[in-house]
Amino acid sequence: MNKNTNYNKRFSDLGNPKYRLSEDEANVIKQYRRLKEEAEAAGIDINDVKHGWVKSQNSSLFFTNPNYRRDEKNEFFDDMLKTFQEHIPNYEKIEYESNLKNHCLVLDPADIHIGKIASVLETGQEYNSQEAVIRVQQGVKSILSKCKSFPLDKIVLVLGNDVLHFDTPNKTTKGTLVDSDDKAWFEIFLIAKRLYVDVIEKLKNVAQVHVVYCPSNHDVYTSFYLAQLIETHFKNCKDVTFDSSPAYRKYYTYKNNLFGFTHGDKAKMQDLPLLMATECAEEWAKCNRRYIYTHHIHSKYSKDFLKVTVESLRSPSSPDSWHHAQGYLNMPAVEGFIHNENGQIARITHFF
Repeated sequence: MNKNTNYNKRFSDLGNPKYRLSEDEANVIKQYRRLKEEAEAAGIDINDVKHGWVKSQNSSLFFTNPNYRRDEKNEFFDDMLKTFQEHIPNYEKIEYESNLKNHCLVLDPADIHIGKIASVLETGQEYNSQEAVIRVQQGVKSILSKCKSFPLDKIVLVLGNDVLHFDTPNKTTKGTLVDSDDKAWFEIFLIAKRLYVDVIEKLKNVAQVHVVYCPSNHDVYTSFYLAQLIETHFKNCKDVTFDSSPAYRKYYTYKNNLFGFTHGDKAKMQDLPLLMATECAEEWAKCNRRYIYTHHIHSKYSKDFLKVTVESLRSPSSPDSWHHAQGYLNMPAVEGFIHNENGQIARITHFF
């Protein structure tokens, strides 16, 4: 029972007047011990209690647990955010040419799954963290090259959507064990951070960028931290804006277009148009070109629900061992969509 050793040693040495307890202090100790007993009776490990208050009629005691299990991941993210806030880079405002630039590129590297592992011997394709980065970079470069005939004044970059393969080492948020490469969780996180910074820096040289973060099922916590970190990095950049809230469905308007974005593992596809109309009624009334981009299934599916087009996106990631064995194969790709005031006028796909 070493969890209270330091605490009890401080207050129980009654042979030394320095540590002699008053009646109120003794009552406080009793209350603390009762609190411990109640926590254990409820199945709560006292080591998971960071701090708390125990009170008597005439006194109040704040205590910290010296054996509290530190949340290494949360402390890592907190320290990283603090570090980046202290060293935010400065970006000069870009003066874009405005003549005839009236197109928006929705660029959506979906379900990257950095940290996934697949062997060419087993699945027919090699995939790992390095390959994930290479594919996204190649896809973005290819799509930008093919966009040259569409003068852009806005780029919407979709961030998230299982960008990280796991939330805790080798497990998704819900605890599902997944095939992962041998990199540590913080290496995977930093790889994703560097990739998004590189992509955004490339995109902002073409047009103003709006970044939309979509929460997802593999990496609920880490992807949110990642989005906050990326937004912090570009805090001093006037040409990049963010929607990095934890909301599961996001919306954005461009001219006559209303865009919706969601991972695709929650609300049913056929319910998304009515949710869009309900959650952003004012924008719905102003725009008669409406599109919802979903993810999660790694494959192409598109359907018009009256005046709303709902479309799932391909993923650049290859199937891992389990998905390959089950027959869940996909056509790896990064996709982009060109919109003007008349709606979606072109799709650009880079296959792998």
